[in-house]
Amino acid sequence: MKKILLAGLLALGFAVPGVQAAEYKIDTQGQHAFIQFKIQHLGYSWLYGRFNDLSGHFTYDKDNPDASEVVVNIDPASIDTNHAERDKHLRSDEFLHVAEHPEAKFVSTSFEDHGDGTATLKGDLTLHGITKPVTIDAEHVGHGPDPWGGYRRGFRGTTKIALKDFGIDYDLGPKAREVALTLSIEGVRQ
Repeated sequence: MKKILLAGLLALGFAVPGVQAAEYKIDTQGQHAFIQFKIQHLGYSWLYGRFNDLSGHFTYDKDNPDASEVVVNIDPASIDTNHAERDKHLRSDEFLHVAEHPEAKFVSTSFEDHGDGTATLKGDLTLHGITKPVTIDAEHVGHGPDPWGGYRRGFRGTTKIALKDFGIDYDLGPKAREVALTLSIEGVRQ
């Protein structure tokens, strides 16, 4: 019960004596966070895109980084490949089916700090109405004060997901079965 109460207090942002974890809000207002993707098109070229609308938060304790937690909410309708007709197709029921699945979400389950500025972040990704575990290779980019009186911390992460794992089975060729994701997350300490 004490663990549940402590976790609840941290989630609400209350200061608990002796606890060093800080909560950070992902800075999407200043566009200092993004999720990009790339996938091969028919095996002939790479298609790049991003999700323009996301939000979330993370906790980080420099003395106990393995206790870090991350939650990211993604609006799949905000997909942007710099081509309006393709984006419309990607929002359709043949791909993301955003009318039926208006939200994608990542919730961390573990964070393993390697002591060299890198870490392994594991969690559950919900996309297209299906939740699967994913592993993200993370890099701690940096932290410190910003010019507006705040304090920031940033991470970069990469992973690959198989479209079929999330119920997306559109044939773009044998080399287009996996999507590579790059996540750049900068948070402002609350």
